[in-house]
Amino acid sequence: MIQTGLRIEPSQEILTATRQWLASVRLALGSEFLACYLTGSVLTQGFSPKHSKVNVLVVARELPADTLDALSRALPESRKPPAFDPLFITRAQIDKSLDSFPIEWLEIQETHLLLEGQDVLLGLEVPRTYLRLQCEHELRSRAIQLRQAYIAQGRHPDRLEPVLRASASSFATLFRTLIRLSGESPPGDAPHVIERVADLFRLDAEALLGAYLVRYTERRYKGGELGTMYRRFLVEVERLVNAIDELHVV
Repeated sequence: MIQTGLRIEPSQEILTATRQWLASVRLALGSEFLACYLTGSVLTQGFSPKHSKVNVLVVARELPADTLDALSRALPESRKPPAFDPLFITRAQIDKSLDSFPIEWLEIQETHLLLEGQDVLLGLEVPRTYLRLQCEHELRSRAIQLRQAYIAQGRHPDRLEPVLRASASSFATLFRTLIRLSGESPPGDAPHVIERVADLFRLDAEALLGAYLVRYTERRYKGGELGTMYRRFLVEVERLVNAIDELHVV
């Protein structure tokens, strides 16, 4: 892969597979099609088709019910990697959701690759007014979910493994947002993002890396070791949530 700034150029295999996936989707959209982008982890370091889905943003002029039916019939079905996770949205819906989902649109704005169509993201202005509020809401919600999962499954630590794996990507996004709110540009890879958040908020970086290690390393954690990692990760997330109240937004 080739790196361009914070973005990693995907492999030729991923590009070919995505264009093949897009062919039937674009046919179903017909004249409603505006643009298709790659977004998310496929454009960052550490992406693995075995562990991550390929995020695809498809922008349309309109998405009436008959077009939705056509898309439903056209979506390719395959169990072979890579797996695709598409988001279908209209141009008007993008404009109307910028203030509702500033974290998501900032992520897409900073890391995207236009595959086909017109660049509707060019010049997109994402308001930061509610960025801190959304970040705090998301972090508090995830901290509660982690705690609830631990109460429910703590006697069986191995059952906590999928919870940590599922948390890795969403927390990485929120950590990048916290770095932006602190007036910095986030690093290009998740481990350095986590380490920077730990520095900024005086957290235990090793503990905060727990979800990332469980999802993205080849090692498989089991039993008591997994339970310890989970507890340490939960403690640091809760400390981070408490620290956000004192965050000075730059």
